[in-house]
Amino acid sequence: MNLKYKFLRGWKEIQFSHFVWLLIAGTINAFGVMLFLYPVKLYDSGISGVSMFLNQLTPPELTLSLFLFVLNVPIFLFGLKRQGIVFTVYSIFAVVVYSIASAIIPNYFELETGASPLAEMDLLLCAIFGGVLSGIGSGMTIRFGGAIDGIDVLSVIFAKGMGLSLGSFVMIFDTILYVICGLTINSWILPLYSIVTYYIGSNTVDFVVEGLDRSKCAMIVTTKALEISDALSENFQSNGTIVNAIGGYSHEEKQIMYFVVNHFQINRLKKIVYEIDKNAFISLQDVSDIIKKKDLAK
Repeated sequence: MNLKYKFLRGWKEIQFSHFVWLLIAGTINAFGVMLFLYPVKLYDSGISGVSMFLNQLTPPELTLSLFLFVLNVPIFLFGLKRQGIVFTVYSIFAVVVYSIASAIIPNYFELETGASPLAEMDLLLCAIFGGVLSGIGSGMTIRFGGAIDGIDVLSVIFAKGMGLSLGSFVMIFDTILYVICGLTINSWILPLYSIVTYYIGSNTVDFVVEGLDRSKCAMIVTTKALEISDALSENFQSNGTIVNAIGGYSHEEKQIMYFVVNHFQINRLKKIVYEIDKNAFISLQDVSDIIKKKDLAK
């Protein structure tokens, strides 16, 4: 498949309704940063945090909005081949909205240095609400196919080669950023509160992307898979998958059944399974998303 064909195919996969949500996401992110973090000089995560730090060190003409655009867009273009045209277009659009909104918001709110227009000088409130709003914006962007910060692209490109998970790469990047900020401003109060922002923001992203009703995949090792499958299907109106297996110690023929439930249904699943097979083994794993063929056609 040549590059031109992949490019044209990518454009056809773009859903223009997503741009409405990305517009909302970028605006929410900008409100979180500009109303809570920027006035009290707290730092966001990733490239956004780098932009805020550089904005503090440079002349006023080099605005935060400019740094957000100049630093993020080249990174997304750099990752175009690996991430694809759809992701890149969505991401650049979200970054442009975030950048423009960051430039417009000061025209409607009086952003005094050292005080948030909503939380005043309470650093903890600024860290919490700044993290929540920026997390909502970032999470919405991810949910609708893009990313609002170039750190996500850098982690995909470089983390594996460094033997790190994506989360570990971002955490190390932010830790280095906050240490440099602390050494530069000769104070650790703001970087430490920025860690609170990072923690709250990352958890908010997980909540927005995965939702409250996170699913669980139950792996049930049993000798009575068909009976358990019938009982679970009747109770949960859903189907599982059965795979033949052999016990590693007993060499007994067994079956492994995969069945997806939400966390409210876990106790009922255990009760049903153990009523049928008291020797069954159940392993539970988080499921971040469930994709069906009909979803891909949308």
